[in-house]
Amino acid sequence: MSRASKKIVWITGAASGIGYACAERFAAEGYLVVGSDINPCKQWQSIEELSSGSCFRLLDVTLEQAVTDFAGALIADFGAIDVVITAAGVAGGGAIHHISTADWDHVINVNLRGTMLCIRAAIPQMIEQRSGNIITIASVEGLEGSEGGSAYNASKGGVVMFTKNLAMDYGRIGIRANAICPGFIDTPMFREVMDLEAMRETRDKIQAQHKLGRFGRSQEIAGAAWFLAGEDSSFITGHALPVDGGYVAGHSYGLTEMMGLV
Repeated sequence: MSRASKKIVWITGAASGIGYACAERFAAEGYLVVGSDINPCKQWQSIEELSSGSCFRLLDVTLEQAVTDFAGALIADFGAIDVVITAAGVAGGGAIHHISTADWDHVINVNLRGTMLCIRAAIPQMIEQRSGNIITIASVEGLEGSEGGSAYNASKGGVVMFTKNLAMDYGRIGIRANAICPGFIDTPMFREVMDLEAMRETRDKIQAQHKLGRFGRSQEIAGAAWFLAGEDSSFITGHALPVDGGYVAGHSYGLTEMMGLV
């Protein structure tokens, strides 16, 4: 398969949520999109219709050899990887004395180790071409603590710091690296947790901490990824960008209501 004149983006976690929204946006903007996910993607045909040559392949980002082979095949097929977006992720947490080692390891392995493995597999080719753009999907929970966050916060905080180190190590050879830190985004993973009856009151409280008064959409994260991949952000690297409706802007205590600003 020929790369032709299109740039190539590899998006992990591309079967749903933020990953799929990124695939849609980059395909619509003319990129050739290679999506990967541990789960199949029934709607990927729409991506292929947007951008001929785009393709989807199954991949478990925690398996080192599988990731290495995947990246090698991608480069062999298309000749380059211009952008990597690491959107593969899982939820998980709780008070640490309630978490099994296996559950802790699963969250860390997918969210942090998987991010590292995919980027490490793509970096050598980016070094060779002396250009590349790495966009990791972290979280506002990688910027500040949250009740019961434990494993998830640790994994996403690790992604933020790992991304900053990538920017430091590879910036002088033309590779940029930035993290997007979404607020609470309405995705299938989000709904698995927040649609539980026991979470209804907590869901309302979390929504209230978003200063725009709502949860985010996957397409809004994809828009930030598109900006970070383009020339308009050419002097931005090593940044952790909250896309969070004001979630980390500060704490809310109900004073806006008292001031009549709702």
